[in-house]
Amino acid sequence: MPQNRLAAFALLATLPLAVPAHAQTVTAGPDSAVVGTALLTKESRRTEKLFGMAMTRPKKAGILAAVLPGAGQIYNRKYWKLPLVYGAIGGTLAGEFFYQSRYKEYIAGYAARTDGDDETLDTGPNSSLARDSSVVRQGIIFYRQKRDVFIAYSALAYALNVLDAVVDAHLKDFDISDDLGLHWQPSLLWVPTAALTPGISLTLTLHNTRPKRPTE
Repeated sequence: MPQNRLAAFALLATLPLAVPAHAQTVTAGPDSAVVGTALLTKESRRTEKLFGMAMTRPKKAGILAAVLPGAGQIYNRKYWKLPLVYGAIGGTLAGEFFYQSRYKEYIAGYAARTDGDDETLDTGPNSSLARDSSVVRQGIIFYRQKRDVFIAYSALAYALNVLDAVVDAHLKDFDISDDLGLHWQPSLLWVPTAALTPGISLTLTLHNTRPKRPTE
């Protein structure tokens, strides 16, 4: 978060607590936050076509990312995120494949050692190095657990890819630059159980960066 927003939150946190513990809740006035055109209604939000259906930009980005990881980032023109998306998903899938192959090797090795046939040998490049069947069995448990962990990691990376695309598409409708139109001025705070108390009034104006749709 930029320093000016951190400073604003710090300022709010350090204001004197003028309201006693038993005081009623003070509701901010209607001018305490000016949103303007930033709050887009369902009717005024910009829609685009995908598969012949009209949908909002966030929904379209989410569907693209779900169908093909990274497509949502391309749609949002966040090309620099592609290495992160493919690195996360590719890395977790590689780990899942590695532990799955080891798991299958140890399964086959354990079966060869315990089938009662002396002619059946454990030929696995790793499982065959184990001293006895109990070690191979421990390897089965170990690699199965690791594989399951990487399956969860893969699902998480995939979900984050979709979530990132949706959030970026939402943020493209707003001005999130350092200057968000945050203004402050001295004011008097009225508390039912106390006298007028000096305070600070903050006004935050969000700007919609999308052009308005023409009215018919």
